[in-house]
Amino acid sequence: MTDQINWFTPLLMGLAGAGHCLAMCGGLAAAMGVNQNRLTVFVYNLGRLTSYSLLGAIMGGAVALLAPDTPYTTPVLRIFAATMMILLGLYLAGWWPILVKLESLGRPVWRKLQPFAAKLRGQHGLLPAYLAGMFWGWLPCGLVYSALSYAAASGSAFSGAGYMALFALGTFPAMIGLGLISQHVAQLFRSQGVRTALGVMMLLYGLWSLLIVIKALLQG
Repeated sequence: MTDQINWFTPLLMGLAGAGHCLAMCGGLAAAMGVNQNRLTVFVYNLGRLTSYSLLGAIMGGAVALLAPDTPYTTPVLRIFAATMMILLGLYLAGWWPILVKLESLGRPVWRKLQPFAAKLRGQHGLLPAYLAGMFWGWLPCGLVYSALSYAAASGSAFSGAGYMALFALGTFPAMIGLGLISQHVAQLFRSQGVRTALGVMMLLYGLWSLLIVIKALLQG
């Protein structure tokens, strides 16, 4: 893989996950848009970006610190990330929701954070919106966990944070735009047909990424 592909991938994952975002968090995004100005909605999503970046930094830094530095370390991490993208494609298409099992790993933490997130959501002002976004950034989500696999393969805490920031930016059109677009458009993105098409795109991209890594290993 090239660095350009690596940095493009998390952004693509966020964009392609629009239907999933609307299905899982659409009600929350819509609620944030009610009686709120655009700046408040943006700041809320900026809070999500902060949490995702923090998670990416933790994942990228931990793997860089703990993984043995061998010629095969990076290819193995790339294979893992590509495999996660393939699973994401199957998940988004509704063909094999294996990533739901991964979501269960984050539920104990989420149960402790959810009351604070719900309390902040009912308050007005930019700071409560930002903090609410940070809390809701910990919502268990297979899409987020798939993106974190690329943060793990990034090689550093800084790159991991950057990867997840790009992923968060990819989700912005769906999460911010929900309060601005018609329900007919939102329903279109939630439809199984659109989600299947996006899932197939992720599946093909993951297979292509996997083939690139395997080819590089064989040539090396």
